Amino acid sequence: MKYSKLPRPPKSACQLARNLRNNMTESEWKLWGHIRRKQLGVRFKRQVPIGNYIVDFFALEIGLVVEVDGSQHFSEKGEQKDKIRSNFLQDYGIKIARYANLEIFENIDGVVKDLVQIVNNMRTNEKSSPKLGRI
Repeated sequence: MKYSKLPRPPKSACQLARNLRNNMTESEWKLWGHIRRKQLGVRFKRQVPIGNYIVDFFALEIGLVVEVDGSQHFSEKGEQKDKIRSNFLQDYGIKIARYANLEIFENIDGVVKDLVQIVNNMRTNEKSSPKLGRI
């Protein structure tokens, strides 16, 4: 794991994250059912605040964020916001895997298979890297 100490989120982001955990989208629930309880070998948390942002799923152990993108992410404005957010997370060494809602509904097995490969690759690389930070 090669990511640096993450910024503390403001109280408002923590409250919003709590609300989002209680009101996840259908696609987030579907994916959560496949990645919770260390089913992929690492623990994912859902709706995690990192700085001013809230990520859908985060595996702290390996520094992996999984985002589920609805239609708003595919507009020009949405893509710009995602780019800024991705750059922020990547500046801290966090890796991001993005999946569209439609992909989760139509190909959940493929999404999970892809995530298994990503997690395994990151865990292999982690064994040779020192731990630099945590939330």
